Amino acid sequence: MSTVPPVGPALRRLAVRATAQAADWQPRIRHVVRTHAAPPLRALATPRHATLPGSRQRAERDHAVVSAGATAVLLAGLLLVAAPGSASAQTVLPTTPGSSAFTAPQARVPDPGVVQVAGPSPYKLPDDAASAQAFVAVAPNLLPLDPPAAQPAPGDQPAQQPAAAPAPDWSAPAPDAPTSNPYGVANSEYAAGYHTGVDFAVAPGTPVLAVGDATVVSAGWDGAYGKEVVLRLADGHFAQYAHLSALSVSPGARVSAGQRVGLSGSTGNSTGPHLHFEIRTSNRYGSVVDPIAYLSGHGVTAF
Repeated sequence: MSTVPPVGPALRRLAVRATAQAADWQPRIRHVVRTHAAPPLRALATPRHATLPGSRQRAERDHAVVSAGATAVLLAGLLLVAAPGSASAQTVLPTTPGSSAFTAPQARVPDPGVVQVAGPSPYKLPDDAASAQAFVAVAPNLLPLDPPAAQPAPGDQPAQQPAAAPAPDWSAPAPDAPTSNPYGVANSEYAAGYHTGVDFAVAPGTPVLAVGDATVVSAGWDGAYGKEVVLRLADGHFAQYAHLSALSVSPGARVSAGQRVGLSGSTGNSTGPHLHFEIRTSNRYGSVVDPIAYLSGHGVTAF
C-alpha cells in the first residue's frame, strides 16, 4: 500500500503561481475581449427582427457567430495555460525526490574519508521524522585520503654540514714556513756556483708535502743531499726534497698535491735542520728553475 504524499504545501505553491500568472495575463485578456469578443457578442444580442432583410445581413450575423466561437476557444486556451493544475503548470513540479548527499544544518563538516548518500524516498518520512539525516547510509570512500605528512618545525631542521673543501691542485712543500736561503744566491761552495733551490726554516720532523699530483721517482739516500725524495710532476717537472729525517713514500708510488712525502731533518751536507727544495726541468743536477716563481705560477701563495 503506497502512501499519498501531503498536498497542502504543493497546493499553496500552485495558488501563488496562478495568482501571479493571472495578474500578468489580465491586461492581455481584457484587450482581446474588447477587440474580438465584444462586437460579435453585441451582434448576437441584437433582436432578430432588428436585422435588415437580405442575404448581406444574414452573412454578417453568421460571421459574428463564428468570431465569437473562436474568441471563446482562445480565451479557454489562455485560461487553461495560466490555470494551476494544468499540464503546463505541473511540468515544473517535482514528483519523486532523487538521490542526494547532504548533512544536517549547522553540522560539523563530515570526515573527508567517508561519503554520505541517500536513496529515493517518499515525501513523508518514516515515523513523521523532521529530517532524513537519520536514514542516511554512511560508507567508506573507495580511496581513503592519506593524512598529510607532518612537516618538521623550523627548529627541528637538521644543521647542514659544510661542504668538504676540494682537494688542492698545488701546494707549498712546507706551508707558511719562512725562507732561510733563497734561490740563486751565489756561493762558490756549490758545484753550480749558486744556490740551486730554496731553503725553508722548519723544525726537525715537520711534514713536507707533495706540491702537485706526481709519481715518486726515487726515495732514499743521495750523498750530500742526505735522505731525499724526487717526484715527477704531471707537467714533466721534477720536485726534490733534501736533508730529510724520514721518508714516507716509495719509488713508483702515486701521490697527490698536499700528501706527506717525508719529515724534515738535517741529514747529508747540512749545517742545521731545514728543507732544501728544488724544481728541475729534468732529473739531473743544475737543470733548475726558481721554485717560488714556479709554484706562484700555479697559484701557490703559502710561503
